[in-house]
Amino acid sequence: MQARWSDIHLRFDNHRLFSGMSLSVASGEKVLLHGPSGSGKSTLLRLLLGFVQPDSGEVQIDGQPLNAQTVWNLRQKTGFVSQDVQIGSGSAYRFLQDLLDYRSNQHLSYTESDFLQHFKSFRLPEQALHQDVSRLSGGERQRLAIIAVLLLQRPLYLLDEPVSALDPELRQMVIQRFREMDSATVIAVDHQGDWEGFRKVDIQKL
Repeated sequence: MQARWSDIHLRFDNHRLFSGMSLSVASGEKVLLHGPSGSGKSTLLRLLLGFVQPDSGEVQIDGQPLNAQTVWNLRQKTGFVSQDVQIGSGSAYRFLQDLLDYRSNQHLSYTESDFLQHFKSFRLPEQALHQDVSRLSGGERQRLAIIAVLLLQRPLYLLDEPVSALDPELRQMVIQRFREMDSATVIAVDHQGDWEGFRKVDIQKL
């Protein structure tokens, strides 16, 4: 899926965040957005999700303008990992199963063995699947959130600081996993530039 911000103007609290900002991401491309804190990296992702509206300009996904009529359909094609991982309470298994019970995800079918295979791939202990998520560490919750969006098999992934709580080895494992998704478009935000294979975009230069 293609993503495009066209001539975006946006102010927050009397601060001009974007002034005529434009950026295009091709279908299947892997892009890392970087820049100092407060430069608008996360806001760019939220513009694509329709959580933030520009003062002027247009956001497009797959050639469709993002607006009140298209936002719900376009969100169903997007997997989003927030830097503030909120996964509620209950077991990790229940969290994943509840996600798949949503109407937009009911075409997907996974067994407990499928969940455990993903846990193994991301170095999560098997017993964590049936533990309350409140007992998981920050890094474990981050990996659970990543597993959840991967299970959704979306053509567009938006990742907001998805590996901030992981050690260097796990960081690279996650980065490699998304880099190797040939057909998916991946747009990531991270303070570190160690995303090999991703086109790096300094949003201060847009």
